[in-house]
Amino acid sequence: MNEPTRRPAAYDAAGVEVHRPVPLAPPPTAPLAPVQPGGVPSVASVVLPNGRVVTGYAVTPARPEPVTAKPAVSRVAVNIALGGVGFAAVCGGLFLLTAFITALTALVTQLVILAAVVFGGWVAVQMFSARGHRDGTTVNIRKATFKCNYFRG
Repeated sequence: MNEPTRRPAAYDAAGVEVHRPVPLAPPPTAPLAPVQPGGVPSVASVVLPNGRVVTGYAVTPARPEPVTAKPAVSRVAVNIALGGVGFAAVCGGLFLLTAFITALTALVTQLVILAAVVFGGWVAVQMFSARGHRDGTTVNIRKATFKCNYFRG
């Protein structure tokens, strides 16, 4: 390899060391020999519908490389893969189903508690309201009023 030669450092007017690049020698090149084509291709001319003539070389299309045959996939492997996908889908569905059932249970529980609170409030209002008499049962028979604090059975 070409090693750059070391030269003494140069200094500018302020006394700062200045490095200048040293060009490398170009690598030797071999002379290029002209290569003649194997044969002169034929020139084809085509007349277009509008009357123009197009002339050019006929180009043979490049043929793609043959595709190597892929090994066949076993039916058992396909069935196992599909079973795994199905199992994952079922697990996801069951997870969503349990979440839905849990939410539905919480909703029903809250509705029952709400009904109990509303009904209990209604009963409390009926019991503690000032309508009617508080100290017993009033029975009106032929415009006569009887009061009793207990019922006889």
